[in-house]
Amino acid sequence: MNSLQTREIRGVLITVSGGRLLLPNASVSEVITLSSPEPVVDAPAWLLGRVGWRGWRVPLISFPRLVGWNEDGGALNSRVAIIKALGGNARLPFFAMVTQGFPRLTALNEDVVVPMGGDEPLPDGISARVMVRDDEACIPDLAAIERQVAEAIAIA
Repeated sequence: MNSLQTREIRGVLITVSGGRLLLPNASVSEVITLSSPEPVVDAPAWLLGRVGWRGWRVPLISFPRLVGWNEDGGALNSRVAIIKALGGNARLPFFAMVTQGFPRLTALNEDVVVPMGGDEPLPDGISARVMVRDDEACIPDLAAIERQVAEAIAIA
């Protein structure tokens, strides 16, 4: 294949309890230290609260809880990935996700990312399962997650 035809993008592999997520590099604004979140009244179990970041009170989610994965106990290397919201809601420009360690930057193209088949339906919040080189990963449905966060914190 001609190198002009191979399109390459930057992605990040993020480890969460129970698996890895593959996101476009541009969707991750920053990775910060996990601090105790401010609780959200009557929030679902996956919405851990809000964390302060650059003057924003950003909703913090547990991706494994959101999609129904088994969740390990709290890891000593827990971090928070600040994710750019895509929906254009001025009151919800970001949400945050608990991660384990730091994201790993990786170059992606169609030869590196291979869809994983399967007959089982994907949980809400996951758009695809893929292999990235030797790593299994899920591609989160960021728009669906953002909608669920907005509903959970009643932002319209």
